[in-house]
Amino acid sequence: MPESPTVLTIERLYGSPSLSGPAPRGVKFSPDGQRVTFLKGRPDEQDRFDLWQFDVKTGLQSSLIDSQLLQPVEAELSEMEKATRERKRIAGAKGIVDYDWGTADTLLVPMGGDLFLVTLGEGAPQVRQLTENDAFETDAKISPGGRYASFVRDGALYAIDLPSGEETRLSPAAEPDKAISYGVAEFVAQEEMHRFTGYWWSLDDRCVAYTRVDESTVDIIPRFDIEADKVSVIEQRYPRAGRPNAVVDLFVRDMATGETVEINWRRDDWGPATDQYLARVNWLPDADLVVQSVDRDQISLSRTRFTGPDWSPAPMGAETQPCWINLNADWLPFAPEPRSTHSTQPVHVLTTTEARGYRHIACMNRLGEIHAVTEGNWAVDRVLAFRKDDDAVIFAGHADTPLERHLYSVPLHGGAPSRITEPGKTWAITMAPDGQSFVGASSSPGQPPQVGLYKVDGSLIAWIEENALDENHPYAPFLANHSEPEFGTLKAEDGQDLYYSILKPPGFDPAKKYPVIVEVYGGPHVQTVVNEWARVSDQFYAREGYILFRLDNRGSANRGKKFEDVIYRRTGGPEVRDQLAGVDWLKAQPFVDASRIAIQGWSYGGYMTLMTVLQAPEGTFAAAAAGAPVTDWQLYDTFYTERYMDTPEDNPHGYEASSVFPYVDNLTTPLLLMHGMADDNVTFDNTTRLMAALQEKGKPFELMTYPGQRHGIRGEPLQVHLMKTRMAFLNRYLKRT
Repeated sequence: MPESPTVLTIERLYGSPSLSGPAPRGVKFSPDGQRVTFLKGRPDEQDRFDLWQFDVKTGLQSSLIDSQLLQPVEAELSEMEKATRERKRIAGAKGIVDYDWGTADTLLVPMGGDLFLVTLGEGAPQVRQLTENDAFETDAKISPGGRYASFVRDGALYAIDLPSGEETRLSPAAEPDKAISYGVAEFVAQEEMHRFTGYWWSLDDRCVAYTRVDESTVDIIPRFDIEADKVSVIEQRYPRAGRPNAVVDLFVRDMATGETVEINWRRDDWGPATDQYLARVNWLPDADLVVQSVDRDQISLSRTRFTGPDWSPAPMGAETQPCWINLNADWLPFAPEPRSTHSTQPVHVLTTTEARGYRHIACMNRLGEIHAVTEGNWAVDRVLAFRKDDDAVIFAGHADTPLERHLYSVPLHGGAPSRITEPGKTWAITMAPDGQSFVGASSSPGQPPQVGLYKVDGSLIAWIEENALDENHPYAPFLANHSEPEFGTLKAEDGQDLYYSILKPPGFDPAKKYPVIVEVYGGPHVQTVVNEWARVSDQFYAREGYILFRLDNRGSANRGKKFEDVIYRRTGGPEVRDQLAGVDWLKAQPFVDASRIAIQGWSYGGYMTLMTVLQAPEGTFAAAAAGAPVTDWQLYDTFYTERYMDTPEDNPHGYEASSVFPYVDNLTTPLLLMHGMADDNVTFDNTTRLMAALQEKGKPFELMTYPGQRHGIRGEPLQVHLMKTRMAFLNRYLKRT
């Protein structure tokens, strides 16, 4: 008889080593392109990371820094570091979680609140500890020229001159009693703009620009940080929708003289300082500073160029949208060759814009004049490199299909893009400094992530992590019952295509009727239907006998502004109707038990879970599990909420209709609520207010809260507990005895 397939347990699902195999993260090239460095989880503890290197010439890889040797005892993180890691979605990581290249042979490694300079040579790496004190150094960098190691300590910006070892405070000291800090990114900058820093070095190390953040204008929202054995009251500065933001000023310091000049980046016609956002700060090679700012309504983005030594301003173009501006991080300065038709200005920048409805590449000169490089009904993801030898722009995007991200090349003067990477997979790319090679991380539904070094034509040079699904792979015992999703499209009410994926149980029998779990996120800037290796928890659901269904409703990412803009000033409406169209399609399938369909999601997915069950016809769902849900957009932050909803003052009816509370009377579906009790993003009172409303209406529900946990539930034991809680609930309502 054939051997029985190995049972995939919840404990093994979250245990070590990872069932998806080793997955390098934080991949970077050294400045000379001779090394590729990355963080690698330990086989016995997948969430603890060490620093590794790959030698481009020899193809050999080796451990650079063992995190346990560098710091045997995990340090207690500062509140600022905890918050930053939560914003970066690395709160569960241990050991080395970040690093920064300096020169071709030096790296800066922060660990436990201190900084270590690693120098590479012929022998073992030499480690020099730069800081050693009770304070916690954050946002550590090496300046572009390699002379300084900079960081934020106690809310002020510092730099160490590496040749001399002299430490200097570059900004004034913070004033915590006045809620003033320097060189930091405020909450909405980190969480919503994905701007995690508050200081920027000029490319020649001569100047550093830094922020002054005054949060005294921001409301204090007392947050009860409820842990297992204590309760702390955190007075969090949290700018809720319609309320004042922080005031962010910008300064430039001359490193030679110490002279500091304020950069007057705000616009008089945009209203008070609390209504203007410092979105991006970039330096040009000629030492000009460019500031990108956004108005409170987020329909206008302005670029201003400042030239020293007096830092006088000059406009560098703008972009407006009828609904909202999506920020991007694309900023690649270059000097075109004289043969180029776009070389009338000495410095150009490759960036992206959604001016024509889809995100596409534009070439912009220092005057802000723009010409299009790509076009079409598909989206660019990132600009990655420019090759001067043939005027080629290298970028990542979705020109073939929204379901796969690929690497492409396109002429600077425009034309059809040429795909570089192999189809049938989704790719993440890190380009070499010279643009002639790249590290590609690719995966497909049947192959977990593989990381290789490739030539720019797409040919493989060497594997960094082949992660072959052979008999030695952690997933090998479970491979026999592996299921792969099927993809398809449905039509939205306005005729636009909605992509879905459906994962069926192993040994699927089309003559049977199966229960279904609808896994939903549904919010902006996220895409869940992708041709890539999925979370192994998907396989667990399938092995438990469930069909798993996902649908990317209107409002989600990589489909252009028309697809996104339908949620403007009214969320939880078009998205819900799209999800219900997906449920209607499911119910029409002969292999689906229409009486056993559940829906679940976390964060915006938790919000979508609630809004969908509360607006669906009675009996649509057999169960619903909502994690960390927004329940009223007036409780969420300014930058995210007002981008889609405007302010509560200007859109009161939209806020009312987009809240879960008007629909609470409709609850007839068994409901499980889950939330971390120290959540500093979707604060816990989103759930407690819903609990109170449900109790007032006599509506039963189930509840699981996690003391000390923030927006994500971290750590193997708690992840196991969360999954067991979820499965016990779903099994109770979806499985027939």
